[in-house]
Amino acid sequence: MTALHPRVLSDLSSVDGAQWDALHDGSNPFVRHTFLAGLEQYGCLRAEWGWTPRHLTLWEGDELVAAAPGYAKDNSHGEFVFDHAWAHAYARYGQDYFPKWLCAVPYSPVTGPRLLATDAAHRRALLQAMRTLCGEQGYSSAHINFHAEPADAFDADWLARTDVQYHWRNDAGWRDFDDFLAAFDHKHRKNIRQERTKVARAGVRFRHVHGDEASAADLATMHGFYRRTFAEYGNHPALTLPFLQHLATAMPRALLLLLAERDGETIAGALCLRGGDTLHGRYWGASEHVPGLHFEACYYQGIEYCLREGLTRFEPGAQGEHKLARGFLPAFVHSRHWVADEAFREALRDWCGQETASVQRYAATLATHSPFRRG
Repeated sequence: MTALHPRVLSDLSSVDGAQWDALHDGSNPFVRHTFLAGLEQYGCLRAEWGWTPRHLTLWEGDELVAAAPGYAKDNSHGEFVFDHAWAHAYARYGQDYFPKWLCAVPYSPVTGPRLLATDAAHRRALLQAMRTLCGEQGYSSAHINFHAEPADAFDADWLARTDVQYHWRNDAGWRDFDDFLAAFDHKHRKNIRQERTKVARAGVRFRHVHGDEASAADLATMHGFYRRTFAEYGNHPALTLPFLQHLATAMPRALLLLLAERDGETIAGALCLRGGDTLHGRYWGASEHVPGLHFEACYYQGIEYCLREGLTRFEPGAQGEHKLARGFLPAFVHSRHWVADEAFREALRDWCGQETASVQRYAATLATHSPFRRG
């Protein structure tokens, strides 16, 4: 290959958005330049919360040929691939785990491309540049969370971790929600109908609003719900209202709000992002309690939208075994990790293997509790 020149960017706006987006197929909204740059521009990333942009890019002259959204991290806040045990073990080992370098989308446990390049050679060069970066900047390790790249993109030095999420897939070609429900066994079908009936009888109706259809009041209300949910759990809301307004303008058809209304007032909402064939559920909140409203807003309305729009996947976020009974089946998600200290890396290899085996057993157990009819 022509000589490649690495550059680390502390501000994504310093690279042309069209060049960045030419490195991926555009189907995943979370790696689009306008999404990632918007997080920086509109105050969603804070160094005190552990997010310092350090995007790794490779250049052939003035041409951007590979990139990885990256961040220097001095904690593990907002990552969803938990490595607290690693950090403690590293401290007992007599070394500092932080700072580390992370390739990911902040606050988003969403699988997607991470090694942005148009060919395998540039992806391999990007992985090598990550190791070099760690040595030059004193990072203990490099991490690639929720990657979509196949396993053979990585050499053996990149430790593999696996986890389970719950995803809806329309592999059966369901045409509408009744068609979808017909695939359930009697018990689970009855439970879902009862949940939906409670919400409808409470007088709740829904609007599906894309970014270019959302009013200023819609966006402010949804952001208020988001803040309320975080406050209830004692967490800090990272996304700002200006960022949400930015998405509505810059990614108008990717942003989707599922808004619940009763008596002319919006009482709950779910915030989603739409990709090529996938709906991604991200946040929800409500101003009052209605039995079944959470399931309706976060799951059933999203499924309705996918069926109407012809989307084949719905990923409603991390964790939550309760999703299984509502038609979201176990799906594996993956991350890769390179630790600079070779002895510690090898000690972790067996740990990762045991974790993966445990996760696979767990997923197999979950599969036996599928709500769908057998045969």
